[in-house]
Amino acid sequence: MIKNWQEELRKAANPEKIKIFMSFFKTGKGEYGEGDKFIGLSVPENRRVAKKYFDVEISLIDEMLKSEIHEFRLSGFLALVERFKKSKDTEEQKSIVDFYVTRGTFANNWDLVDLSAPYILGTFILSNPNPALLDQLSFSDNLWLQRIAIVSTLTLVRKNRFEDTLRLSERYLTHPHPLIHKATGWLLREIGKKDEQILLDFLEKFSTKMPRTALRYAIERLNPDLRQHFMQRK
Repeated sequence: MIKNWQEELRKAANPEKIKIFMSFFKTGKGEYGEGDKFIGLSVPENRRVAKKYFDVEISLIDEMLKSEIHEFRLSGFLALVERFKKSKDTEEQKSIVDFYVTRGTFANNWDLVDLSAPYILGTFILSNPNPALLDQLSFSDNLWLQRIAIVSTLTLVRKNRFEDTLRLSERYLTHPHPLIHKATGWLLREIGKKDEQILLDFLEKFSTKMPRTALRYAIERLNPDLRQHFMQRK
């Protein structure tokens, strides 16, 4: 079964895109995606194939998540998203979330996190609040689990629930990695779309402490005067 899955992905791939993907996902020496391998497959094509395999044995999804091929890992996560989406049973959903969290380190690039975390962990927490789990992930030593924590809250922000995002954003003020700076700024910007005053209150309190990248992402949709105001405080 897994050979069929992987073969379908390979047939849908475009090898001419491999070099582009390797550059885009920072696979060079010393970069966060160092050594990752690609077959040149677009996300829409990957999702189309992954949906066919959402109900396979979880061990097969696990095998995909552990693959050295980036798009195979992504396909495993996309199948898991579809599996969660199809499930109507809370206990089954919880087991999917538990599995996802234990395999989160295999989501070792930003796209793998961003295309899975809001739709599995975020959706589950929307109905089953669990700040402790988000805190546990955010305090992890693993960059990808830390990103999963903040990006999962996108689902909450879209439903006007900002507490978890604001708490994690404050915690990440001193985080050293640009991928966390970008994610934090992005999520703060999403809060601003819903309630600009909450964003402004956060920025007035913390903008001088925020990494410049996080701040730039957060203020992107503000009017020019406000953007200038916060940038000049840095």
